[in-house]
Amino acid sequence: MKNKALILGAATSAGALTLLSCADNKKEAVRPNIILIMSDDMGFSDIERYGSVIKTPNLNALADNGLVYRQFYNTARSCPTRASLLTGLHPHQAGIGHMMNDSGQDGYRGDLSPNCVTIAETLKPAGYKTYAVGKWHVTRHTQPDSSKHNWPLQRGFDRYYGILIGAASYYDPAALCRDNTVISPFADPDYHYPDSLEEDFYLTEAFGDNASKFIKEHDSADPFFMYVAFTAAHWPMQAPERFIEPYKDKFDKGWDELRREKYQRQVEQGIIDRRWALSEDSTVTRWDDVTDKTFETRCMEVYAGMISALDHNIGKIVETLRQSGQLDNTVILFLQDNGACAEITGRDRPPYTSLVPEGLTLEPLPANELQTSGQPWRTRDGKPVRRGYGVLPGGADTYIAYGKGWAHYSNTPFREYKHWVHEGGISTPLLVHWPAGINAKGTVRQTPGQLPDIHATIADIAGAEYPKTYNGNEIIPLSGVSLKPSFEKDIESDRYLFWEHENNKAIRQGKWKLVYKFTKETPYENVDAPTPYNLWELYDLESDRTETVNLASQHPETVRRLADEWENIARRSHVKPYPTKKYF
Repeated sequence: MKNKALILGAATSAGALTLLSCADNKKEAVRPNIILIMSDDMGFSDIERYGSVIKTPNLNALADNGLVYRQFYNTARSCPTRASLLTGLHPHQAGIGHMMNDSGQDGYRGDLSPNCVTIAETLKPAGYKTYAVGKWHVTRHTQPDSSKHNWPLQRGFDRYYGILIGAASYYDPAALCRDNTVISPFADPDYHYPDSLEEDFYLTEAFGDNASKFIKEHDSADPFFMYVAFTAAHWPMQAPERFIEPYKDKFDKGWDELRREKYQRQVEQGIIDRRWALSEDSTVTRWDDVTDKTFETRCMEVYAGMISALDHNIGKIVETLRQSGQLDNTVILFLQDNGACAEITGRDRPPYTSLVPEGLTLEPLPANELQTSGQPWRTRDGKPVRRGYGVLPGGADTYIAYGKGWAHYSNTPFREYKHWVHEGGISTPLLVHWPAGINAKGTVRQTPGQLPDIHATIADIAGAEYPKTYNGNEIIPLSGVSLKPSFEKDIESDRYLFWEHENNKAIRQGKWKLVYKFTKETPYENVDAPTPYNLWELYDLESDRTETVNLASQHPETVRRLADEWENIARRSHVKPYPTKKYF
């Protein structure tokens, strides 16, 4: 696809163009700093302002003094979300329609396309310094001796600290990188983990500390853009006990009762409409039938602790801005990369204590030796990493996900999870905080939007021009529109919002959402053909955003129109053709 721009004009309608051109009469703040913060594998309702009992005071403060969007969307999985967020395109346009492998089609290269630009590459010509901290996960080239063409410094960032891969131990992460060098966290001359803390190293704390470090070291008169991609609360469930302790016994009622309680809080907070029924999932084990409640509640306690650690470190970043006098004129955006994760990593077998590969022994790792596995079989001090149902998570010697029941709770009130494109898979909180540029405080916005809009919004705020060419390559036009007009008021639009992941499909226009859930019983040889109209589900999101009443049979013309438009956008945006080898 090199040197060939892809125009996706029909993916937006006249309503989208109206959103772009909507006048903003407010006197703009001058060249603000911009910080884009994203968390990992968290559900729609895992922070307090969306109904959670998990304490998130720093995110609360951003919400209370900024804007709270309740109809914003991601792409249902980590790496496609990151590709879309960074480039302002649908993920397939950016080359990452699935995971980090090359599946033989331009939409599925597992590597950022040369025909896209990152937010950093858009902002640098406008005079911004650029920093990235956290999870990268947009290239398949992650080994120390591999090509660095899609590492952060080669995609517009001046500095970087984070992991290049999708998941890692929080206590001894693989693929940890500073700038262009893969490092061990225990032999890093540029960062000393605080002696006052109880653990030797914890990745969430390291991300917060290094983000704050970059802000303190920024001595330029130019503004900065910083992308902070936390790995919390992605599995493994690991957190220092000081973050877990406040949640002891908080989840003993189990996910059934707690989910009903959360639903009522969401209604009272105005995050959801009381007309929307609480969705159900018959595949989730009833709490009364759970065999090991001690294990299950511990999983959720650790998960809550991980989110508290995330919030604590967002607080560090905010406080660094406050102390340097930059908080008022810094735009802070917070969102999540997909819905809650129902994966069973580490839970799908009886407990056992050793995954030591044949011929190797349990010995401590030297401080300068690199951890080579995202799912390590031994800890840094030479203990076996334990997995299995019943192993109580939290420490460096465990590697376990929190499971489907708690994911259902995290996604209250919506259906499905990470991977699917029903609301539970793609709905994310979006908080926007900018004291110098936003008058409304603590206001809920209904304006719908999705990930490509973030790049467009940031470019708009910065006064940066999105390029038509970059490094000799034609650049695909933005698929997103700026949300900046919605900082003043809600904006109505009839544009299309579009999703595909692993042949799960959805399209939204106005109140109507058309969605298709792929099952493995569907013959693979048929997936490149249009989905039969009778397999689509249609929902009125104004009256039923929890997708409990399928209206497809009552509105066949709407189904046909939206299904045909989904096919049109899919063809133009490299969703189709699908890879020749099965990838889902």
